Amino acid sequence: MGLFSTVVQPEPHTTGILPSQEIRRLIASGRIRSSPPPTEDQIQPASIDLRLGKTAYRVQASFLPGRSSPINRKIQQLKLSEVNLRKPALLERGAVYIVPLLESLALPADTGGKSNPKSTTGRLDIFTRLITDGGHEFEQVEAGYSGDLYVEIVPRTFPIVVRMGTSLNQLRFIRGNPLSTDGTLRQLAAKEKLVYEDGSGEPADAVIDRGLRISIDLQGGGHSRVVAYKARRNAPPVDLGRVGAYDPAEYWDLVSSPTSKRVVLNPSDFYLLAS
Repeated sequence: MGLFSTVVQPEPHTTGILPSQEIRRLIASGRIRSSPPPTEDQIQPASIDLRLGKTAYRVQASFLPGRSSPINRKIQQLKLSEVNLRKPALLERGAVYIVPLLESLALPADTGGKSNPKSTTGRLDIFTRLITDGGHEFEQVEAGYSGDLYVEIVPRTFPIVVRMGTSLNQLRFIRGNPLSTDGTLRQLAAKEKLVYEDGSGEPADAVIDRGLRISIDLQGGGHSRVVAYKARRNAPPVDLGRVGAYDPAEYWDLVSSPTSKRVVLNPSDFYLLAS
């Protein structure tokens, strides 16, 4: 039987973040809809990758639609230009774009969602956030939401090339009222070690306060003294469909381990550092 069989099992009543098998159930029951249909490689262990639609709208500024103003109406009010994503298209650095996604939702009354950028998106300093019609908060999908999904995109360091079907963000589904993230982490930390010291490999105490706190490594590892990468100004565009095709030296300057045990970060530059 295929991945998206029309045979639908009864929806379970567990609470918490839904795993991949429950996401497949939402697809099979029509709770997650798209054309073309979702593919298997979009489904992660506890999230689904969302795909860009056929048009990007460059707008004057970011916005939240509010209860009384549909997103399409806001786009028409703030639109500067349209970008055809049926073929590879350039999104300029510093410009604000709104893109309708291929996926839409018709969620059960007890199920909502939370979106976040994919890791590659963050490493390239592409600012993204999900918007829903009637939403009063970015990245949140209210329980029982039925409607289209949109993503705001601002390339902040590099110009980027995207196309219809590119995935920049992902969506997790939450049923009921599970523990907060910190509560879940504390339960997990009570059962097993979450943090280990770099180098010695010895277990360390987990510091949990609005997430799991980590520190920056300014010593480097092995024979390498590189502790950070600083994005180069005026680098060429990055085509997100060409994975592994670029020379990092075109885009990044190396930052070596400092003798002073500190690195001064320029507020106008973008850095990648290891924990």
